[in-house]
Parts: sequence; structure tokens; C-alpha cells
Amino acid sequence: MEKIKSVKEFVEKLDSAKKVNPKDLSSDQDLTIGIMNLISIEEHLMFSGAKTGKTEFYDLINEVREQRKQMMQKIIPSYEGEVWCISKHLLASSMRLFEVGTKALAAGNKVDAYDLFDRSYNLYCIFWGLNMGMLNGGDVKWVKTPAVKTKELEQEKSDDLEEIKLDSSTKVSKLKNWVKNAVNCCIE
Repeated sequence: MEKIKSVKEFVEKLDSAKKVNPKDLSSDQDLTIGIMNLISIEEHLMFSGAKTGKTEFYDLINEVREQRKQMMQKIIPSYEGEVWCISKHLLASSMRLFEVGTKALAAGNKVDAYDLFDRSYNLYCIFWGLNMGMLNGGDVKWVKTPAVKTKELEQEKSDDLEEIKLDSSTKVSKLKNWVKNAVNCCIE
């Protein structure tokens, strides 16, 4: 897979691809949310089977997994290395951080909620960057960074957190900007 060097190049490549095979990225965004939920259903079936001792829950996992695989193939028709598995885990992690964030928000802990929402969205943007050829595995690494400080809430966190980041913080910003503009579920 050829690495795309700029958003402009990506848009041009996307436009030319639409002429051959129309692809609605807003539908793909909806599909990724569906895939996230299928992954969650697989997890819930396993935990329900374990908690209740009813193997019927386990028996449904393969059916849901097959649906998830078919839906992922619509977004990731070809890949190299472990991009498929990385993509699945990026979507699953994004969904799970979002869910934990909503629980923190409901509990009134806005600082943690906003941090989790931002992390969830970062993972979602990395998913798109990886699958649209805008970055590769070498662009992603683990780094030690200070936690996010929210001035509006006048609350700080002093602990260092380990998080996944792209080599350059500008790459995350570019990916976020691209996702914001190109992957818009509100365009009909």
C-alpha cells in the first residue's frame, strides 16, 4: 500500500477512486460504529455466557464475529501485516474508552470524561489514518506525556500517563482535521 503524503493527495486519490468505485465515507463512518458495536456484542456474549453458565451465549459469538468480519472487509478490503487486527483493536478501544467516558460524565467527573473522549477520538483517527494510507505502523509509538490540563474546569492532573501517540503531534492534528472534514456522517 502506497503511503499518502498529504491531505490534498488523499482527496485527489479519493476523488479518482469515487469515479471507479463510489465510496461514501459518511456511510463508512456509520459502518465503523456498527463494527464497534459488533465487537462489543462479542464481548458481552462471552461475559454473559461466563456469568450465567449458559453456553447459548457462547454459541452466538461465531455468528456475530462473522458479521463483524464481513463488515470490516467493506472498509478494509486489503491490508498488509497486522493492519486488520490493529484496526479491530483500535475500533474496540475507541468504543470502550468512549463508554468509560460517558460513565465518568454521568458521574460528574468531566475532566476524566473529556480526557477519555479525546483519547477515544485519537484512536478513531489513527484507525482512519492507518486504513486510508495516511500513516503506517512506524508512525505509531508509545510515549510518556503529561496528562491533559483543562483550564475551563480549573482542575489539573499531575500524574504522567502513558498513551499512544503519533511520532509528531502534528500528525494527530492533521488526522483529526482530515476526519472532521472528510468523514462527515451528517452529509447526506
